[in-house]
Amino acid sequence: MDWYNEPPRWASAGNTITMQAGPNTDFWRLTAGGYVRDSGHFYYQRQRGDFQAEVRFKGEYQAMYDQAGLMVRVNEATWLKCGIELVHGRQQVSAVVTREYSDWSMVALPDKIELIWLRVHRHGATIEIHYALDGYDYQLLRQTYLSQAEAMDVGLMCASPEGLGFLVRFEDFSLQAYKSEKQA
Repeated sequence: MDWYNEPPRWASAGNTITMQAGPNTDFWRLTAGGYVRDSGHFYYQRQRGDFQAEVRFKGEYQAMYDQAGLMVRVNEATWLKCGIELVHGRQQVSAVVTREYSDWSMVALPDKIELIWLRVHRHGATIEIHYALDGYDYQLLRQTYLSQAEAMDVGLMCASPEGLGFLVRFEDFSLQAYKSEKQA
C-alpha cells in the first residue's frame, strides 16, 4: 500500500493499522466556500475493475469534522470518502462524493459508537456504500455514479479539518476484485 499525505504518526501490526490524523487536514472541493483542500491522509492500493472493500474501525474524534473511513479516488477532482464524521458533537455516518464539486450526506447515529463496519462496492461506474453497527446488519448509505476509470485507488482515510488531530484504529481491511453473478 502507498500513502497520499502520510500522517504524522502511523503503525501497522497484523490486521490493525493506526493513524494519527494531522491538524487542519481535509479532502473537499469548492462547494460551500469555494476552497479546495486535498491534505487528508489516505493509505491506499490501486484496484482495477469492480471491487469490494471492507473495514471496521473506531476513532477518538474530538473536534468538529474529525473523520475517518474509506476512500475511493480517481484523481484530485474525482473521489469519494465515507465513514464517521463528528458534527456538532455527534457522530454521523457520512459520505462525500466529489466530481469536481463535493457533495455531502450524513445519517445521525443513535449514540456514540465504539466500532463501525464499512463496505464499499464498485460495479462499473457505480459505487455503493454500506455500513453496519454490529458487523452483520448492513444498511445502504449511498449509491452514486463516480467514474468510468478502469483503475481507482482504494483504502483508508482520516482527516481533522478544524482540530489538532486524533487517533483512529482500523482493523481487518480487505480489498478484493469482485464479479457479480451477471459477470460470472
